[in-house]
Amino acid sequence: MAIHHDEIERRASGLLYDVYNTGDPSWSKARRLLRKINLCATCDEARSLFEALLGKFPASAAIVPPFYCDLGPQIELGENAFLNMDCLILDEAKVIIGDRTLIGPRCSFYTPVHPIDAKVRATGLEYARAIVIGRDVWMGGGCTINPGVTIGDESIIGSGSVVTRDIPSGVFAAGNPCRVIRVLGEEEKARSRKDYEEYLAFRKARAM
Repeated sequence: MAIHHDEIERRASGLLYDVYNTGDPSWSKARRLLRKINLCATCDEARSLFEALLGKFPASAAIVPPFYCDLGPQIELGENAFLNMDCLILDEAKVIIGDRTLIGPRCSFYTPVHPIDAKVRATGLEYARAIVIGRDVWMGGGCTINPGVTIGDESIIGSGSVVTRDIPSGVFAAGNPCRVIRVLGEEEKARSRKDYEEYLAFRKARAM
């Protein structure tokens, strides 16, 4: 199949494009790699396959199989990013996951957008909108991230949330649709730091 660069360029630009007529070889390559990845028991076993599949997969990042995506090269993981098992990424547009971000099991990321008008939608044409997840985000299991969403650094997304709009940095947000519940305050962070100090003391005592 010939690669139709004009359709791929339209996809990358957020314009209406023919998803069935791009000739993008990434789709068939992804099918072959995912078949092998999903026979692996651990990320380390599948690491070379993930490196061949994804646009950015640092040595410090990890994904627990099984894992599913459309293309692969559009997905970029930051340092120490972690995706738990059974995540799904429809990456017609970029999906960027920041440094040290933790993604729970069975989270889904959807970049395709179908036209509002039913007659246009029936043509099979669509748009694609990038998803950006910031640094140090924690996303509980079973979340759904809709097209075009950005989640700010250090935020926490409650399990099962459906994120339909941007979430700012430093908040706890949850629900369907997902909304900000509260700002993560210094008192909450201080409790975590206190627990961490206690853990370090525990490790030090064990080492003696």
